[in-house]
Amino acid sequence: MPIAKLNYEKRKDPLLMIILSIVIGSVLMVYPMPYEASGWRPSMMLMIMLFWILYQPVWCGVWFAFGMGLFVDLLLDAPFGLNALSFVLIAFATRYLIRERRILTFGNSWVIAVIAIVAHITFLWISQTIAGTHFSIARHWQPVVTGVLAWPLVYYCLHKWRI
Repeated sequence: MPIAKLNYEKRKDPLLMIILSIVIGSVLMVYPMPYEASGWRPSMMLMIMLFWILYQPVWCGVWFAFGMGLFVDLLLDAPFGLNALSFVLIAFATRYLIRERRILTFGNSWVIAVIAIVAHITFLWISQTIAGTHFSIARHWQPVVTGVLAWPLVYYCLHKWRI
């Protein structure tokens, strides 16, 4: 009996936690802040998407990243598909690079998160430069710093739901 109980505990259904984390992340993305502090707001939805892609690959894949990206575009009033394309590229690269590694330590996931956050900001910079939109690097390095520092918090809050 203890083996059956252990298997049941390992196979918890993460759907409710995925939905709850998306709701909390979306609130954190649009919660009003003073202008001086709003530049330091990390991309919580990117980190939540990345966590679920890394630790629940059966439930969350590239289509999940696409839906999250479209949702972020609607939340932030960004050009439709901009964050979606960035999230899909990051999710695909992440899934491709970790397909052989099923044991992810916290340090490995933190390095992957740092690379993903930098790649996201770089993609936004390149796409907005091509579109002729003003993109200030001085203002957009701040979410990279706070995103790197916020990853342990995201991991700590959601680590119970890993596979």
